[in-house]
Amino acid sequence: QVQLVESGGGQVQAGGSLRLSCAYSGRLFDMYTWRWYRQAPGEGRESVASITIGDGTDYADSVNGRFAISRDRAVNTLYLQMNNLKPEDTAVYYCSVFSYGPKQYWGQGTQVTVSS
Repeated sequence: QVQLVESGGGQVQAGGSLRLSCAYSGRLFDMYTWRWYRQAPGEGRESVASITIGDGTDYADSVNGRFAISRDRAVNTLYLQMNNLKPEDTAVYYCSVFSYGPKQYWGQGTQVTVSS
């Protein structure tokens, strides 16, 4: 079974930085794309950034140039470095992984709050 555990959320002032982590385990050989999503109060869940098994990355326009997604294979951990945070970045952030099947797995989410 695949498990994803996020950490690193918290409260920060506008202009600050946070780094989210997502430790994943399970059927590692089936995984091929990792994504960070977020969901603000009253809004739908949106994709923020993704990274493929070949390390190709993609970002939502709203975070491009401020956020960076990366993955450390040695410790099976996904990261999201968030810089120059804005109040509109406030949301619950979820990591997710796609595996062959196809299947998609989710973490439990971590709250990020940016105050102005």
